[in-house]
Amino acid sequence: MSRVFARAARTRLWRCVLLVCALDCPAAAQANCLHGETMGSTWRVVAPRLGAEARPALCARIEALLENVNAHMSTYRPDSELSRFNASTSTDWQPVSAELLEVLIAARRVSETSAGAFDVTVGPLVDLWGFGPQARIDAPPPAAAIAATRARIGYRQLALDASASRARKSRADLRVDLSALAEGWAVDQVVKLLETDGLVDYLVDVGGEMRVRGKNAAGQPWRLGVAIPSADSDGALRALAPGDAAVATSGDYRNYFEHDGRHYSHEIDPASGAPIVNDVASVTVIARECVYADAYATAFMVLGPERGLAVAREAGVEALFVLRHPHGFELIASPGFPQP
Repeated sequence: MSRVFARAARTRLWRCVLLVCALDCPAAAQANCLHGETMGSTWRVVAPRLGAEARPALCARIEALLENVNAHMSTYRPDSELSRFNASTSTDWQPVSAELLEVLIAARRVSETSAGAFDVTVGPLVDLWGFGPQARIDAPPPAAAIAATRARIGYRQLALDASASRARKSRADLRVDLSALAEGWAVDQVVKLLETDGLVDYLVDVGGEMRVRGKNAAGQPWRLGVAIPSADSDGALRALAPGDAAVATSGDYRNYFEHDGRHYSHEIDPASGAPIVNDVASVTVIARECVYADAYATAFMVLGPERGLAVAREAGVEALFVLRHPHGFELIASPGFPQP
């Protein structure tokens, strides 16, 4: 499941698109690769210079760290901090942990930069279109239902007070879902753990969102592969060497339905209340931190290449858009995206 080409639709704890792979670590069972399960998906850490005696303890610490992320941000655990916040009908200020506040602040930053294309309150629309934990649908919902549900969402309806570590809903039924950036944030936390231990050569992968630094086991820069955005292919569309950076990809082909010849993906445009209508099959983002690579990948799916590249420039990230056409794929990259 941790191969970039096979991040199939999973039980929806987090996002369900895995489109980036480490070309240098094809087998999770190799000696210098720690791995396990988390957030309804998998994680792995490749640290070529890590001694064998240190691996069991490091693996246990990573598992504990990821369990802590789940305890704060899972929407599938009724006792998680986020689930309790969502269940509350209070519109007063509520205390939130430093961990949850940090992710909410990152989400707010991406929402503002993308003019609302990224929105962690969009969950009710995702559910309405049949991409949530409820039963799937095979036809678009009524326009009236879309309009009513849109009234329940909007990132501006969630206020944050960083100085007091608290958050407040403007509507009692507002719900927050961090699926589109919590895995990326988890990657960043694992990286902090590794670097605290003095490790400078690593690949960290949580559910397909990655950060790499230094060299692989062969002493070469890490190489990653962007998958062909097709459910019928396990091939790589393009290889890249991102340097010391985070890489995340979002796509439209793993979770969708078709009706009257039209493709409806799980990528919802908050402005319209409906799945995106563009030719974008996938977007790969390179950033310094994985939480932002993860979130902007979703935002750029909604924005499309023209507006997305403008936002990428403003945000200081690089992006590769893969457009689907009747006779193949077109690749559009920001100027600083690594050449193949």
